[in-house]
Amino acid sequence: MFNPDLSVLLKNNISRYSLVTATAKRARAIADEAQFNGEHLTEKPVSIALGELLDGKYEIVEPEEIRDL
Repeated sequence: MFNPDLSVLLKNNISRYSLVTATAKRARAIADEAQFNGEHLTEKPVSIALGELLDGKYEIVEPEEIRDL
């Protein structure tokens, strides 16, 4: 089971809501790409998406108005 330390992702004052939303959007894109290409994923799309976020392949950008909530 993939259980990453989320404090690494949340250290830049990113909200948990933004983390969940970004992970879900990326996971959906991964699943859609795999289906379009006829690939079978051996790992769950959410795990792949979290791994990509932890590796720094993608950055979560929050709007200014919700950063201070």
